[in-house]
Amino acid sequence: MSQKVKFINTNKSAFFATTRKRVETYFKENEIPKNANSLMWVKAVFFVVGFFSLYLLILSGWFGTWAMLGLAVVLGAFAAFIGFNVCHDAIHGSFSKSSSVNKGLSYLFYLIGANPYLWNISHNIVHHTYTNIPGHDEDIEVAPGLIRLDESEKVNKIQRYQHLYAFWLYGLASLSWVLRKDYVKFFQKEIGQHRAKHPKQEYFNLFFYKLLHYFLFIGVPILVLNLTWWQAALGFLVMHLAEGVVMGLVFQLAHVVEGTEFPVPNEEGNMEEAWAEHQMRTTANFAPHSPVASFFLGGLNRQVEHHLFPKVCHVHYPAISKIVKQTAAEFNLPYLESPTFLSAIRSHYRMLRKLGKEAYLAKAQQPENKPTRTKVENYAPVEA
Repeated sequence: MSQKVKFINTNKSAFFATTRKRVETYFKENEIPKNANSLMWVKAVFFVVGFFSLYLLILSGWFGTWAMLGLAVVLGAFAAFIGFNVCHDAIHGSFSKSSSVNKGLSYLFYLIGANPYLWNISHNIVHHTYTNIPGHDEDIEVAPGLIRLDESEKVNKIQRYQHLYAFWLYGLASLSWVLRKDYVKFFQKEIGQHRAKHPKQEYFNLFFYKLLHYFLFIGVPILVLNLTWWQAALGFLVMHLAEGVVMGLVFQLAHVVEGTEFPVPNEEGNMEEAWAEHQMRTTANFAPHSPVASFFLGGLNRQVEHHLFPKVCHVHYPAISKIVKQTAAEFNLPYLESPTFLSAIRSHYRMLRKLGKEAYLAKAQQPENKPTRTKVENYAPVEA
C-alpha cells in the first residue's frame, strides 16, 4: 500500500464538537465517571471466573467425550466474551482510570491466544481511524479471494457463493488469529499505514504467550487427561471454532450491513469528509435495546457510540446513544441501526450476496472491452 490517507475536512467537525460537548455535560451533571461502574466489574468477574471454571471442569475428567466437547464450545464463547467485555475496554483505556489496571486486564488477551500490543495497533489505531476504507482497514480483509467485502475488489467465480459459505468461514477467525494472523502482522512492514519499530520486549511476549496458550489448551489436557495429541487438538479446534463464530459475526454486523459505506480517498489520498462523519457512515448498531446483547457483547452492538467515544466504558453507551442519535439527526447524518441480531444477520447476508453473486452476474453482462466497477447501493438505515 503506497498511498497515505488523511482526513482534511474540518468544516463539518461541528457535529462531533456538539456531540462531545453534550456527552461531557451528561457525565458532569450526573456525576458519573466515564470508566467502569459496579455492573462492569460484575461482568468482568462473571466472565473471567466462568472461563476458568469451564477450563477446570474440562481438566477434571468427570465428563464423557460429548460433554467435554460441549464444554469446549462454551469455553470458546466465554473466551470471546472476555475479549469483548474486559480486554477490549482495557486496551482502549476505558475500563479504569488507572493505566496499570487497564494494562493488567489487557493481559487476559494473552490467555485467549491474542496479542494486546498488536490489537492496539490494528484495532485502536488503524481500524478506528480508517474504518471501512479499502486497502487501509484490514478488518474488512477477512479472507482475500474467498470473501469480498470491498466493492473495488475484482469479483471472482467462487465469490458468487460467498453468501452461503462466509458464515462458516467466520468460524476460522480465532484459529487464524492464534496460529497465523498475529505472526504475519508483527513481521509485516506496515499494519494499515501504521509503521512501528516493535520494542524487543514485544518479540518475547509474542512467542512466549503464544506458546503458553498452546501449552495450556493442548499440552495440559494431554498431561492431565491422558489424551492423545489428536483428541487434545480436536478440543482446541472446537474451542476456537466457537470463539471464531462469535467474533466473526459481531465484527461483521458492525461494519458490513446495508447502509454502511466503503469510502475511498481522492487521487491525493485525502478523505474530504471529517473523521466523525466518516464514522457515522461506516458503522452500524444492532440489537441496541437487547439487554442480553448488551451484557454479552461488551457494547459492540453499539458500535456507533464506541467509534465516536472509545475512551468511554461500554456500560455507558445506552445512555449516550440518545445524545448521539439526536445530534446526528440535527446535522442530517445517518444513524445506522438494525433492531435485532437476526435482522442484522439478514442484512449482512444480503450484502454478501450483492457483493458476490449479484456483482459477478453484473460483471458477466458487461462487454469484455468495457470493464466496469460494481457499486453497492446505499440503503436507508433500518429504524430501531
